[in-house]
Amino acid sequence: MPVPSGGATGRSGNPAGVSKTALLVIDMINTYDHKDAERLLPSARTVVPVVAGLLRRARDRSVPVIYVNDNFGEWRSHHGELLDHALSGPYGCLVEPLRPDRDSLFVLKARHSVFFETPLEYLLRQQDIDRLVLTGQVTEQCVLYSALDAHIRHFDVTVPRDAVAHIHEDLARAALRMMEWNMGACVCTSRDLWR
Repeated sequence: MPVPSGGATGRSGNPAGVSKTALLVIDMINTYDHKDAERLLPSARTVVPVVAGLLRRARDRSVPVIYVNDNFGEWRSHHGELLDHALSGPYGCLVEPLRPDRDSLFVLKARHSVFFETPLEYLLRQQDIDRLVLTGQVTEQCVLYSALDAHIRHFDVTVPRDAVAHIHEDLARAALRMMEWNMGACVCTSRDLWR
């Protein structure tokens, strides 16, 4: 089920049953100087151009873009500092194509789920968003837990399998299957979105 450009029935109280979608970019503002980074990098390199393409298409259609990013324990940092640090690091080339624009929203998180102890749910409800497209990393960790938390909060979830990066390919495949079968997520490809 591709993400509609409008007119689909959502589960929130949007006017006339119209579903409003947001694109979430999870943990892609990253220095890759953490455990398992070497195993993550090959998948991240493949995913970055796909997410960059989705960002362009979402922005062209005025779809809200929300970056939800780990703060890496830097509680005094704001998102601009995290972005500058990632851009100036050895993997800045993976961050540059995904740079937030002036209209992008940014939420900092401390744990795996984008919802855990963050204001994200409040933000989504304020904007009448009821459908989430989850992109980013790591499929078998943060994306999986975020999809579950979105599901139990009655958000419709779409996960483009080519726009999520993994550490362990077998676990990522299992995670995508769980999202689809256990959480009712639409697992598709990026080509299916906003055609």
